[in-house]
Amino acid sequence: MKKYVLAVLIFGCLSLMAKAQNLKGVVFNEINQPLEAVYIYNVNSEYHAHTSENGVFVINNTKIGDSLRVGLLGYRTKTIVVSQTKAIKIVLEEKAFQLDEMIIEEELNTVSTISRLDLNITPVNSSQEVLRKVPGLFIGQHAGGGKAEQIFLRGFDVDHGTDIAISVDGMPVNMVSHAHGQGYSDLHFIIPETVNKIDFGKGGYYADQGDFNTAGYVSFKTKDYLKESSISFTAGQFNTLRTVGMFDLLKNTKNQNAYLATEYIATDGPFESPQNFNRINLFGKYVVFSPENDKITLTASHFTSRWDASGQIPQREVDNGNITRFGAIDDTEGGNTERTNFNITLDKYISDNTTLSANAFYSHYAFELYSNFTFFLEDPVNGDQIKQKENRNIFGANTAITYNKNLGDTEFKLTSGLGIRHDIVDDVELSRTANRKETLEIIQLGDINQTNINAFVNAEFEFGKLKIAPALRLDYFKFLYSDALQTNYTTQSETKSIVSPKLNFFYNAQDNLQLYLKSGLGFHSNDARVVVANKGEDILPRSYGTDLGLVWKPLPKLVVNYALWYLYLEQEFVYVGDAGIVEPSGKTRRYGMDLGLRYQMNDWLFLDADATVTNARSINEADGQDYIPLAPDFTFTSGLSITDLGKFSGGLRVRYLDERPANEDNSIIADGYVVTDFNLNYKLNKVTLGLTIENLFDVAWNETQFATESRLQNEAQSVEEIHFTPGTPFFIRGTVSYRF
Repeated sequence: MKKYVLAVLIFGCLSLMAKAQNLKGVVFNEINQPLEAVYIYNVNSEYHAHTSENGVFVINNTKIGDSLRVGLLGYRTKTIVVSQTKAIKIVLEEKAFQLDEMIIEEELNTVSTISRLDLNITPVNSSQEVLRKVPGLFIGQHAGGGKAEQIFLRGFDVDHGTDIAISVDGMPVNMVSHAHGQGYSDLHFIIPETVNKIDFGKGGYYADQGDFNTAGYVSFKTKDYLKESSISFTAGQFNTLRTVGMFDLLKNTKNQNAYLATEYIATDGPFESPQNFNRINLFGKYVVFSPENDKITLTASHFTSRWDASGQIPQREVDNGNITRFGAIDDTEGGNTERTNFNITLDKYISDNTTLSANAFYSHYAFELYSNFTFFLEDPVNGDQIKQKENRNIFGANTAITYNKNLGDTEFKLTSGLGIRHDIVDDVELSRTANRKETLEIIQLGDINQTNINAFVNAEFEFGKLKIAPALRLDYFKFLYSDALQTNYTTQSETKSIVSPKLNFFYNAQDNLQLYLKSGLGFHSNDARVVVANKGEDILPRSYGTDLGLVWKPLPKLVVNYALWYLYLEQEFVYVGDAGIVEPSGKTRRYGMDLGLRYQMNDWLFLDADATVTNARSINEADGQDYIPLAPDFTFTSGLSITDLGKFSGGLRVRYLDERPANEDNSIIADGYVVTDFNLNYKLNKVTLGLTIENLFDVAWNETQFATESRLQNEAQSVEEIHFTPGTPFFIRGTVSYRF
């Protein structure tokens, strides 16, 4: 009898051990760093999971004896047999990217995977290249290198960020109610070599993205660690110098990483009046993992920049030979800016099914810009130079809790979040000045206090091959403005809330074909001065959009993404910071097509191409008067990249922007351009020699263009025509890097 009872107990224990349950684990690389977005697939139960920011995964319905396939593009796929019920550790071996190993349905985010591939094949070496990694996004610099770039995306002249939400490590880049323009996004505080991941999405379909997410969003993540320290030195034409230092501070320290990055840039540019541009960047990051694999990240950064600028010049003065393409009418333009950031992030597993991600940040920002767009149109004696200036402090925090649960055969994921951002902007100024020294008239001066509180919830129901993702976002805004030019002290205030629903569908038709339908409402806030001036009317103009698209691998080494899209934008009032006035823009609609491909020709040669076709029009205007100034109707980028061909790497890249209307009736045209860039690198032990040529064929192209009415000092009447900033001519520079 005792033997019988003992046998029953042993059989019961074995049965319990064999019973399917949740299995928890962590995935690392060979240098003991956790890997995010690794795909874990149970071959027996057909359940799957992905690793979190901490490298942790929990896979359901898994028992001893099951086989797990573990893979991530850029790492060797591993198959393991489950031999225990306690948490397991898996190490993946890094290898060259092979597109034939990419399975669409296994990817957590195919767009993010493609951007990781692009970063690996063609690393970024300038702040301009950072944004150009987003397919279909074009930029233009028109103020001596220190001003934020002008952005073009999906038929939008986004200006400096009005219709695209940009963030770095969960910290917003866009500046609300900025002295120069709403949404102003200066990314120059990023040292490009620190960028590890670029996540982006087009359209307003993402519940965790709020203000400015109409045309899309871009989210940058910096590296958690360095594989090795390095120092590089670059020298080139136009008195160009750049030095970068990347220093690992805690080499081989278990569960901790820390590094420091520094950058210094100086250049005069190709202009006849030197830019005298310089920038200093400092960035530090510390990461620590607890015994429970919770992750705490601390980052701090500071950048400061100053520059002179030749400004935008009128086409007529170049045509009549009075100045060259690189000349100036008023070369006293320029400015200075700085930004200091502190950010702390926590990624934590609350339970096997629940994770928490939270960050809190503080930024101090200062800005001063001198411009002259119309020369002597308004003031025939002193000229039309203006100064825009502000001093800002930003406080904020974001939290997101994600809950995963299996509901029978349905996989359920719920993410909910809360966030707050508070901007204190002192002495926001617009003045008329002369020679950057004398203030002639203060047009606007005041203090802005602006708060945004938000909450969102995003659900995902996965029914086999079909995923349905409804979402809802709520934003609350409080705007305060104190006008310092008023005799009596008064604070003008307005409040507004907005609800933004989203609904997205994803269908994995095959292992290598995903179809999707995205839809949602987005918005961008207006400048606080506009809000109070219009007494709360049209504070948060909406966008309505939809995307129908696919990601497809028709061949083992070819990935194609395609989308048809539509976007409608409501009536809005836009604050024109250059003039200190409010202009209504009216309703607009845009529709178009995106097409992209990534093709691996062999182990070391990659081809990529991205094209966007757009039709953009104002809705309430008559035919022929309904063009949207500077809205691109066709863009194309392509490149051939060589990676690890013996000791060589490099590439050839082409970007094309079609001509487009510069005014509402298309009577003034902004010229298009084709620019080709080339780079080649050679590794010699720990030393890398690099050669970069921008504008390889030395084409004369205009980087930014505007239809502007201006008057020169010797002119009796004003003229409206193209004013432009010339693009960089043939520009060669060399780099020496040392790794240690």
